[in-house]
Amino acid sequence: MKIGAMELIVIFIVALLIIGPDKLPSYARKFGNAMREFRKASSDMTKDIRESVVEPLEEAQRPLREAMEPLEDLKKDVEGSFKGVEKDLKGIGKSQPKDKEKPTETPPADSEPSAETAAPAPESASPAPAREPAAQEPAPQPAAAEPDADVIEKDQETTGGTT
Repeated sequence: MKIGAMELIVIFIVALLIIGPDKLPSYARKFGNAMREFRKASSDMTKDIRESVVEPLEEAQRPLREAMEPLEDLKKDVEGSFKGVEKDLKGIGKSQPKDKEKPTETPPADSEPSAETAAPAPESASPAPAREPAAQEPAPQPAAAEPDADVIEKDQETTGGTT
């Protein structure tokens, strides 16, 4: 609660009427001294409480906080591990999408082999027309495909379980 200028004027007028103009300065001086003593006593009490209670508590808490830091880090690591395990457990039984492999380019059996895959002509044959090597791009290499589980299983059945 704050006292504004209007409230102070009202209090001054009431005090002037009750106490009188002769005694008002001495009472104001006494009130000022009482306020000064009250502020001094309250600041001393605050200082004593801070020195005897707050600072010892802060000193007692400091080693506990330092001891808790590694535990907090460990807690974060364990929670992260549990989240990863939980995600893995949720994924059990669900089929995961495999990477789509590019189909290998193989010419159909009934078509003629392309110039890139044809065997070199013997030297006695007429020379082929000259081509610009910069204009050609190398043929894409087929990607190494991992064997399917069904293929491995059938292979094991036919070989008796040995590879």
